[in-house]
Amino acid sequence: MTPADDLNYHLYEGGAAVAALDAFLAAYEEVYAEPPYNAGPSDVAEFIEHYQIHVQRDRMRLIIARDGDETAGFIYGYLLPAYTSWWNNVLTPLSKDFTREDGTRTWAIIQLAVRKPWRRQGVAARLHAELIHGLDVERVTLTVRPEPEAQAAQAAYAKWGYREVGTSHPWEEAPFYTAMVLPLKAPAAEHTPAPRQEL
Repeated sequence: MTPADDLNYHLYEGGAAVAALDAFLAAYEEVYAEPPYNAGPSDVAEFIEHYQIHVQRDRMRLIIARDGDETAGFIYGYLLPAYTSWWNNVLTPLSKDFTREDGTRTWAIIQLAVRKPWRRQGVAARLHAELIHGLDVERVTLTVRPEPEAQAAQAAYAKWGYREVGTSHPWEEAPFYTAMVLPLKAPAAEHTPAPRQEL
């Protein structure tokens, strides 16, 4: 199959991302029908519903990798807003400083999927690099399933520099995930005025 560097990578934002759903939905259904996800029609319908919300998020960005007319994989995410509940879903205790969001600090990757014929050829790494290129954020976060079937994804994220920060349980009926974070730059230091000197 075509190597990662020979694929075409298309960026979609805003309204273009809304219209691009049909371009990768079949790939989503194919990939997430596999273990450990075992997604069925109701899961796909739920994904479509969530996607309609996600495309309205600040600076939402979607990348689709194409091999000719075939969709090889896709990735998307957005900035976490200041009011996000993302860190509330992490069961592991985290400091207030770590979970603090201001709408500019953290980029969340929501989906990353590569179809089986294009795996182990660097496509996921290239999609990831394309997505985060030029992001002016302190860190990137994502979640990954902990089951053995997702070991390839777990290993890839670790190789790219992500570290585990805890177990996430996004809603009551949801499976458990491993929450991970990739630091991109040091936290911005709060400005403290210099003490006045008496002359």
